[in-house]
Amino acid sequence: MIDIIMPFVVPVLIIIILVIIITCGYVKAPPDQAYIISGLKKDGKILIGRAGIRIPFFERMDRLYLGQMTVDIKTEQSVPTNDFINVNVDAVAKVRISPTAEGIKLASKNFLNKQPKDITLDLQDSLQGNMREIIGTLSLKEINTDRDSFSDQVMSKASKDMDKLGIEILSCNIQNVTDENGLIKDLGADNTSKIKKDAAIAKAQADRDIAIAQAEADKASNDARVLAQTEIAQKNNELAITKAELQKESDTKKAEADAAYEIQRQQQEKTIQTATVNAQIAKAEREAELRKQEVAIKQQALEAEINKKADADRYAVEQKAAAELAKRQREAEAKKYELEMEAEAMRAKAEKEAEATKARASADRYAAEQEAAGIQARGSAEAAAIQAKLLAEAEGMEKKAEAYAKYNNAAVIEMMVNIMPQMAAEIARPLSSIDKVNIYGGGEGAGGVSQVSGSAATVMQQVFDTMSEATGVDFREILKAQTYDAKVTRNVNLTGIPSKEPGETAEPGEAQ
Repeated sequence: MIDIIMPFVVPVLIIIILVIIITCGYVKAPPDQAYIISGLKKDGKILIGRAGIRIPFFERMDRLYLGQMTVDIKTEQSVPTNDFINVNVDAVAKVRISPTAEGIKLASKNFLNKQPKDITLDLQDSLQGNMREIIGTLSLKEINTDRDSFSDQVMSKASKDMDKLGIEILSCNIQNVTDENGLIKDLGADNTSKIKKDAAIAKAQADRDIAIAQAEADKASNDARVLAQTEIAQKNNELAITKAELQKESDTKKAEADAAYEIQRQQQEKTIQTATVNAQIAKAEREAELRKQEVAIKQQALEAEINKKADADRYAVEQKAAAELAKRQREAEAKKYELEMEAEAMRAKAEKEAEATKARASADRYAAEQEAAGIQARGSAEAAAIQAKLLAEAEGMEKKAEAYAKYNNAAVIEMMVNIMPQMAAEIARPLSSIDKVNIYGGGEGAGGVSQVSGSAATVMQQVFDTMSEATGVDFREILKAQTYDAKVTRNVNLTGIPSKEPGETAEPGEAQ
């Protein structure tokens, strides 16, 4: 039984496996997408609007959007045109992935499994760059007046880059063009003024034609009027002649022939003069009308010529201003470049100066350190010298104190004797400044020069008295103690010890 069933099991299993593969791997691509099946073959299968089989686990399927996509192209910053005018351009491009095998192959390397909005974002930068390049080659007037050519140039420029990505540009439309200084609006105002000027010229020409036609009609009417008046005058003349002839016949019968002839001649002259005056008046009227028409025509032609010249002058001024503006812009750019180069040179110079300053600062710091060390050494030496000097002075004072203690009154006496000349000189100094002395009166024992010269001794005595009162030491007694009389008879004792009898030996420290 098993042997009978086995031959049928294998085909059934194969059929089941095939059904599973077909069921799981069957795919159908819509018309606006490309299904790319890859894995087993080097070049994958591309399905567009048709069905196919993908072998599970061995092949993979990726999607590529083929529909139309809209790319918004805007200049994020102002772009200078060929005539150096900054403009902002807003454009829209319609693109799609090229449906050819080569285009799909290139696009699959860059946009596989991406949404349309992501693809447009990837293309936006490239299209903006191409449009900015085209703007730089065109003038502002060309961009505004020939937008079809502008968009065609953008498409032609961008197509080279888009072909490398497998992208096909369907259309490119310029939506809006603006500038920072309102020059486009000024161009519109200029065109408006030109249209108004053309309309005014056309109106003036129409008025001129109407005036000419009216003048011709007036002339024809005047000619007809003059002709009619002439015919009337001729009829009147004929009537007058007839009357004159009848009158002549009547006068001939009533008066002499000469008188009648004179009367007839005078009447004929009068008639001729009247007709001549009327003809001259009509001629003068026609000539005045013609001159008036000629003046009007010349005035209109002169106004048209003046307006034409004014337009030409204004256009020349505008062109000159535009050229000067472009020149100033180029000069400003050149000046900016020069300033940048100068700033770079100044920066390099400043860096060099900073390095030199740093080197000088290091040298100055080293010199300051050396100078501080020298100052410290000199200070130490000066301090040692001052200390030695102070020690020497202290030792000298100590020796001097010992000498004073040893010699006792003799030292004091020596000091007083040494300063007495100096005291006398200081006391007598005011007297040396006296230039002139006038003495009034006088006599023996009274004032005069002796009073002036004796004032020095009096002052010295007062000084000794003051010092004795301040110190408690009687300087007079000290001086007297050294005299012979003091030593022999009086035996003056400066220490306050009672004087010894003659012949006794003086104690140390007592004046001898």
